[in-house]
Amino acid sequence: MTITDTSPASAVHRPAAASAPAEQAWTPRLWGVLAVLCAVLFLDGLDVSMVGVALPSIGTELGLSTTSLQWIVNGYVLGYGSLLLLGGRTADLLGRRRVFLTALAVFAIASLVGGLVSDGTLLVVTRFVKGLAAAFTAPTALSILTTSFAEGRARNRALSVFSVFGASGYSSGLILGGLLTSFGWRWTFLTPVPLALVALVAGIALIPRDKPAADGGHDLVGAVTLTGGMLLAVYTVVSAPDRGWLDPVTLGSIALAAALLIGFVVTENKVRHPLIRLGILKIGSIVRANLSIVALFGSYLSFQFMMTLYLQDVLHWSPLRMAMALLPAGLIVAFGSPFVGRLIDRYGTPRLIISSMTSLSLGYVWFLATAGNTPGYAFTILPTMLLLGGGFAFGFSSIMAQATDGIDDSEQGLASGLVQTSGQVGAALVLAVVTALVAGGTGAGGGDFAEFHPGVNLVSGVAVVGLVLNLIPLLRVTRGKHA
Repeated sequence: MTITDTSPASAVHRPAAASAPAEQAWTPRLWGVLAVLCAVLFLDGLDVSMVGVALPSIGTELGLSTTSLQWIVNGYVLGYGSLLLLGGRTADLLGRRRVFLTALAVFAIASLVGGLVSDGTLLVVTRFVKGLAAAFTAPTALSILTTSFAEGRARNRALSVFSVFGASGYSSGLILGGLLTSFGWRWTFLTPVPLALVALVAGIALIPRDKPAADGGHDLVGAVTLTGGMLLAVYTVVSAPDRGWLDPVTLGSIALAAALLIGFVVTENKVRHPLIRLGILKIGSIVRANLSIVALFGSYLSFQFMMTLYLQDVLHWSPLRMAMALLPAGLIVAFGSPFVGRLIDRYGTPRLIISSMTSLSLGYVWFLATAGNTPGYAFTILPTMLLLGGGFAFGFSSIMAQATDGIDDSEQGLASGLVQTSGQVGAALVLAVVTALVAGGTGAGGGDFAEFHPGVNLVSGVAVVGLVLNLIPLLRVTRGKHA
């Protein structure tokens, strides 16, 4: 498949011209819609970080092994990553408002049940259900945003505000998780419930009704093969480090997932109303946005995972102290993201994404160059977190804007689901490999970071690859001007 930039999408990433149309007026209702969408993204980040902090307490009370505890996190990722594409397209076909509100209600109910159960298996099931709900709320929220705000300055500004709440939710969850866990881990599950209910009521009142797509939605074979293939692929990535990559079950799962996904591609090229129009993958800017978010999420989340293990299991820091150590990155994102929309208007998304990948790469390289076996906080960890926070602040909004610009309103759910799926599945893949690299070496004590170095080498390479992929088209344009 040839990847080109000949579609209208390639032009919208350039800085706005002086003759651009008047900026969209932000009415109180439009602000209200944005507030609801931001609240749901905030909840997503809050939930993930709070539960991560509470895992040791959950294991102690319910008698769960480390492997079982991992599934409390992985169950969410499994449900979330496997159905994001289907969630985004379902919103286009059935109506964004209907899908968004239904999934938000399911999220609230699963949160409540998760805080009340006393069985580890049931707890993992509630996490899986919450992941399924988030697979519908996340791309639908983004598609509601991109169809409510006009492409250009208004949408870039809205995306900047949107990303602030995602970062704020994750940062707040770190702190709240440390505080709430001291009262009982169940509060980390119950706290999102009233917030989700408030967002649900506000969404019913503020989000305008929309009409489902007139065509499509009859590709049942595509839906089954895509969902089955993605679900099995994510499950394989998550479970392979424990079972072994050469285990017959792992190899069989990989083969079956590949067969299902190949069947999906064949189906989409033949049916009249495909679930996903594969032509969207011929747009170079869209492909680069999806690869960039793999580099961003995969490296960033994997590095924070390693730092969490090191600070709590090796240095024996308390959850709250650990959260405070990682907080600077989240604060940079929260305070820096509001300005990214203006920067996109002025410089365009390609340059912002290159800045993001450069900042990430420098952060990991600085850590590798200065860490040794006992990285200090002030000289090594803090500068690294500041560089990573800057990279995420520049990258998230810019990647989301590039992934959805120039796409027809009828396919905004598809485009937003595609980029978020890339982020989740990419993060799961990188984290699985990182886990395999550092497994068995943690918790030895003595403050030795040596066992984590292979994992940091990997995330550094992922960030550098993301940088190179985005530099290539810019270098081609520069070379063409000098030819």
